[in-house]
Amino acid sequence: MKFSKYHGLGNDYIIIDEYQEPQIPDPDKAILARVLCQRKFSIGADGILFVCPPTRNDAEIRMRIFNVDGSEAEMCGNGIRCFARYVFERGLIQKTEIQVETRAGIIIPSLTIVDGAVNSIKVDMGEPQFLRKEIPMKGPNTRVINEDLKIGDKNLKITCLSVGNPHCVIFVDDIERVDITQGKIIENHELFPQRINVEYVQILNRREIKMRVWERGVGETLACGTGACAATVASILNNKTERKIIVHLLGGDLEINWDQKNHHIFMTGNAHHVYDGEIDISKIVKR
Repeated sequence: MKFSKYHGLGNDYIIIDEYQEPQIPDPDKAILARVLCQRKFSIGADGILFVCPPTRNDAEIRMRIFNVDGSEAEMCGNGIRCFARYVFERGLIQKTEIQVETRAGIIIPSLTIVDGAVNSIKVDMGEPQFLRKEIPMKGPNTRVINEDLKIGDKNLKITCLSVGNPHCVIFVDDIERVDITQGKIIENHELFPQRINVEYVQILNRREIKMRVWERGVGETLACGTGACAATVASILNNKTERKIIVHLLGGDLEINWDQKNHHIFMTGNAHHVYDGEIDISKIVKR
């Protein structure tokens, strides 16, 4: 099987193109993710992106995302930038604005081309959702802004929302002193029936924040695009930043803008091709 490796700020993905390769059944997609994403034992990645034909008339192409643990995610901000660059550079889509079908709906990345090469990718992430049923989260169907969550002997203040997938944002004074493994406990807390991504955020000033992320089904990653969007919106809701800010992640920076007019979130960053390869998967799945 042929594959490509891409990353967005160190958030790395294996890309399997089902226009070029035979379609893989869903149970086998989950198996491939668990096996191929293992670092040191296989290719290694934070997940697999599958390039698929769309099932909706209003989409041009479809992206499916499988995490390290084999679960399928609704959306991924860094992943969709990798996806957009791949389908554009491989000639699957010949436009710089792409209608991509995801489990979170239609997401629209726009590529900026400079001297014939992709310079940056701006993604319209749509509107955030705040009600508990939309996240989803147990409890009365209200917004969750600066609410208490007790973890062991600690009482945390959380702000929760969905940006196509669920997020729990926690503000801290010093991001370097965060016990990131606490994210696993929060991810699997009974409040979150579909588990949740966890962002720890330190406010630097009104236009900059630092963030670390514990991704659902993966663990700590160098970056998370949807997490950066969620952290920005949570910062605005708690009156900590302006609407357009820079999010500093372990793998680099993203520009996030929560538009005041249409309430859509816009994420701008880049993605990079690392290498192409082939792997024998005959001992993993039957084709």
